[in-house]
Amino acid sequence: MELLLIGSVALLASGLTFFSGFGLGTLLMPVFAIFFPIPLAIAATAVVHFTNNLFKFALMARQANWRVVAGFSIPAAVAAIAGATLLNRIDSMPVITSYTLGTSTFEVTGVKSVVGFLIVLFALLELSPRFQSLALPRRWLSLGGLLSGFFGGLSGNQGALRSIFLLKTGLSKEAFVATAIVSAVIVDASRLLVYGSTVIAGHFGQSQALFTPILVATLCAFIGALLGKSFLQKVTLRSIQFIVTAMMFCIGTALAVGLL
Repeated sequence: MELLLIGSVALLASGLTFFSGFGLGTLLMPVFAIFFPIPLAIAATAVVHFTNNLFKFALMARQANWRVVAGFSIPAAVAAIAGATLLNRIDSMPVITSYTLGTSTFEVTGVKSVVGFLIVLFALLELSPRFQSLALPRRWLSLGGLLSGFFGGLSGNQGALRSIFLLKTGLSKEAFVATAIVSAVIVDASRLLVYGSTVIAGHFGQSQALFTPILVATLCAFIGALLGKSFLQKVTLRSIQFIVTAMMFCIGTALAVGLL
């Protein structure tokens, strides 16, 4: 059941990244968080996100605008390291509080609260028509890289912020998608350096159980990427957005209050 759920979400989310709206990390990380500690869930999602973007990089890299990539991704890579480092610091904080429901005891931790809040926030932002239509001038590109990279390193949520800073760069649809993919690869590589040296090491015993779920998610994401590229066009996903946002809101809230 665990592998079926992770694989299905990876396939769907990978395909959706070729259209407007949700990103792979936005959808997949909360599913990993149901079964694994938050830092490991973010690290596992980063591995799948990175390998999937490498695959899409091979498909579309020639269409990327490398000047935009440099202006956005260099500050994003630095900020991703900072965000990933902060995640490790928050994970080492003591339990904030605990409570009992029936015969079960639940703990509220700093990392669950922060990541749960960010899941809810970004889910609501990606549903907001005003946020989706927001596009900032090109002069803010480096700031966009900093913000996107930082939140990508901290919680895995970066796609929504990346889009609003890349929309005003005057790129064609194909160039926009390709540039976003190249930028995501650079950010993922940066944050994985930190996750590998801190998060995985800190949860080494549990991290070994991630191999099969990561492999399944990666293969399913590859299939989703192929399907998504075959239908690369503007698609209205409003009903899907409402359903997914509701699920992410529930998962984020449950994390924040310690139920997961």
